[in-house]
Amino acid sequence: MSKRFGMFFVTTVLAAALFGCGTTEKESSIANSNLDENKTSPNNQDVELVVWGAEEDEALLQQIFESFQEEYKEQANFNITFAPQSEAGCKDALMADLEAGADVFAFADDQLNTLVAAGALEPIENADQIKSQNLSGAVEAACVGDVLYAYPLTADNGYFLYYNKRYFNQEDIKTFDRILQIAEENEKKITMDWSSAWYVYAFFGNTGLEVGLNDDGITNYCTWNGTDGDIKGVDVANAMLSISRSPSFLNTQEPGFLAGIQDGSVIAGISGVWNAVAMKETLGANYGAAKLPTYTCANRQIQMASFSGYKLIGVNAYSKQYVWASRLAEWISNEENQQLRFELRGQGPANTNAAASSSVQDSPAITALIEQSQFSRLQRIGGNFWDPVSAFATNMANGNPGGKRLQEQLDTMVEGITAP
Repeated sequence: MSKRFGMFFVTTVLAAALFGCGTTEKESSIANSNLDENKTSPNNQDVELVVWGAEEDEALLQQIFESFQEEYKEQANFNITFAPQSEAGCKDALMADLEAGADVFAFADDQLNTLVAAGALEPIENADQIKSQNLSGAVEAACVGDVLYAYPLTADNGYFLYYNKRYFNQEDIKTFDRILQIAEENEKKITMDWSSAWYVYAFFGNTGLEVGLNDDGITNYCTWNGTDGDIKGVDVANAMLSISRSPSFLNTQEPGFLAGIQDGSVIAGISGVWNAVAMKETLGANYGAAKLPTYTCANRQIQMASFSGYKLIGVNAYSKQYVWASRLAEWISNEENQQLRFELRGQGPANTNAAASSSVQDSPAITALIEQSQFSRLQRIGGNFWDPVSAFATNMANGNPGGKRLQEQLDTMVEGITAP
């Protein structure tokens, strides 16, 4: 699974279009007579719709299509076609030719602004109803300003701590220091991927040092090299170096984490819900999950932060069957089908009632993610964020072998993050 959920990219033209519309319904060039005709009445004899979704979701979506057709069989004859398209790459596929794109599509929330600016999405008509049915974070992810442009689908793209209950109790997992200590005592490993800036945000997010997207929708601001305030950039860098010096810390990507869990060499690691099934199968009764721990920085405990992400369902503004496409999008993302998605695919619901169901609440991974959500923020980052952070953190993971001044490395990282 992609942890970035697609790099946020938007041209100057698209950014101007987006921020020129503010939070009101956009004056779009697609609002022509032909498009209006497509949005007037759902009562067509024959309805053909194309739906893009993750390849792994095909069986689930076919089941949802069947229930949708049964619900509306008296109103239309449907021909619904599924075509695999990753949520992470949906924006690029649509931008290649909007008019030829799918009628309904699943996409990652960090692509929303680009799609709205391009005229691919229009405001949801029954927005107040949809907002009331879904978690506030998911609603925020589906909005530009206060305007809802897509249907919330999942609320599970984030990261938290997996651990082996054989080695840790509930008190042990509260701090990174204690987790490392237990791993050292047992000659085991704790993993985290510092080659990914997505995970590295965990160390900076709750320090008062900031990063985010400028108003142009393209460039970033960043104060991770800050020299003022209670916590300075070098404090975070030193904290990371302290962790990397532990013989039990392993900087590795997803395959290394899973391999270690399976062979017993890894007893805890930071990852996401996509590994929940493998964790349960491998650890059985010893499978545990929790919010991220605190870590020692500037002689205090700092709660590790995280990026949060959501999957959304969009309706192509150019759809020839816009009303029926909207009905299908709402059907795919309703409470019953979000619950079905959790049961069949293990994906965390954005729907409030589905998220509160006993089966979801009994999932260690989803429960951990919900607990971590109070320390998370939406990923709204320009493309220049990723590589400079990865380069800096990889050097920290290696123990800063060249001995280069930390402030100089932080300055270089921020220069790259904020580059035009």
